[in-house]
Amino acid sequence: MSRKRWVIALPLFLFLLTLLLGGVFLRDVVASSRNIYSELALFNEVLNLISTYYVEDVEADSLIDGAIIGMLDQLDPHSNYMDAERFSRLDERNRGTYSGIGVSFAIRDGHLTVISPLEGGPSSELGIRPGDVITHIEGESAYGIKEQEVFDKLRGPKGTKVSVTIRRPGESEPIDYEIIRDNIPIQSVPYAFMLDERTGYIMMRNFSARTAEELEEALQELEAAGMDRLLLDLRGNSGGYLNAAVDVADKFIGGGKKIVYTKGRIAGSTEEYYATGSATHADYPIVVLIDAGSASASEIVSGAIQDWDRGIVAGKTSFGKGLVQRQYRLRNDGALLLTVARYYTPSGRLIQRHYEAGERADYYRHAGEENGSEAGSDSLAAAADTSGRPIFETLLQHRPVYGGGGITPDVRIDEVYRASRLYNNLAYNRKFFDFTKELMAEHQLAWEGTFDDYLAHFALSDEQVEQFRGFLEADSFEVEPDSFAVHVDEIRRGLTAEIGRYLWGEEERYRVLIRDDPGLQRALALLPQASEILTESQRIENEQAARNEQSPR
Repeated sequence: MSRKRWVIALPLFLFLLTLLLGGVFLRDVVASSRNIYSELALFNEVLNLISTYYVEDVEADSLIDGAIIGMLDQLDPHSNYMDAERFSRLDERNRGTYSGIGVSFAIRDGHLTVISPLEGGPSSELGIRPGDVITHIEGESAYGIKEQEVFDKLRGPKGTKVSVTIRRPGESEPIDYEIIRDNIPIQSVPYAFMLDERTGYIMMRNFSARTAEELEEALQELEAAGMDRLLLDLRGNSGGYLNAAVDVADKFIGGGKKIVYTKGRIAGSTEEYYATGSATHADYPIVVLIDAGSASASEIVSGAIQDWDRGIVAGKTSFGKGLVQRQYRLRNDGALLLTVARYYTPSGRLIQRHYEAGERADYYRHAGEENGSEAGSDSLAAAADTSGRPIFETLLQHRPVYGGGGITPDVRIDEVYRASRLYNNLAYNRKFFDFTKELMAEHQLAWEGTFDDYLAHFALSDEQVEQFRGFLEADSFEVEPDSFAVHVDEIRRGLTAEIGRYLWGEEERYRVLIRDDPGLQRALALLPQASEILTESQRIENEQAARNEQSPR
């Protein structure tokens, strides 16, 4: 659109924008000392001056986008404007599925390389392997392809076909595949396995439309395998749908109990959400792991489990994101994510931590730092530095829990696994992956047993570790002379994990790495305390039920 045309059209746009936002803001704005229409006229005047006199041409959409972002910056940190592309990615993530060929990939020196076929996807079913290089898509060279082009070419409607040519290490001839695209789940529960004969482990990545379904499948599989106690890992889980959080909590909390409630200003924003009882699994001890990256829906679940004395919450104080956003689709296919209410735990704690309008960078930078100096302790009474925080009580045992933003854990766990700079560089540059691909292509390594045997008994030889050092030197990957020796155990772990992924899959890689997670080991030690809390809660509820039976009707 030419400069003159969009300047003429701008007042109409602003009028429509006023109508769009008016239902939310108009009453408060009109009551302010300045009239909204005079402010919009001022806004229009500034835009006209920029259009007419600014030293360079400026696109209208960039100015309008900037104005919208600036307006939202005066609200809370979570009201947000998303253009069409960003909103499409968010929508895909929350729906929990997309249609494509089902591979994770990286572009290595211009080559489109398969890191892992996604289990159950069409690529996995056809036998595509880690390390395969996709050289052609629909007969066109894929060398030098950009990431967005990969998405554009390989994703598409379910049932449609795409042809690819693959170069496989160790094979002299290229391999042609015709792949039928299918729905590929974006897993909310990527890892669920038994840590020992009794203990199940479930890691949840986010809360999407499919999360409760995935969790149900994982719980049933682990219970069938003998699970009678659970570690639920919500570390780094930034949240998602409110209804998904309610459905997840419903798996562990008895029917009729409040899970979360919201308070807002507009109709329909103040609501209470209760457990149904129909989805609840048998009671067993639960330890929920959280950290400063656990937000929103993660805090709803951990807060409800804590408030109802259902288990122990361990780790670090969560992010403190307790604001409810509604999505308002815009005419440019983008969306306005506007805060309309606040979350509260069953005991009445506001999850949202303090923020200042316009200070978004500081808000995110200092997430989880409020209790950063706490010492680790297995004592529920000495869990955290809670000075200045409002005190609440759990609903059955009347244990103290704390408001003031986020979920304060029952037990503080400071120990985290921090990889060395060398390890991070090797992983980031995919050197473990490249070396493993070479080992497998040359048939230098094989394992005939199960993964459990591998996890218990596999060990790289010193010769193979030295071979990796030589591989790095040949690849001109600089490593300080003493650094390799200092971090050799970490390097062994990285290689063992990558070999596990090559032989079995992504979950097996994760299982190798998590063995050395000190937070996980601390959480395991808390399971007896979680069992004691559960037993006491059951006693209290049984007494309450007996009193209710005896009371006159």
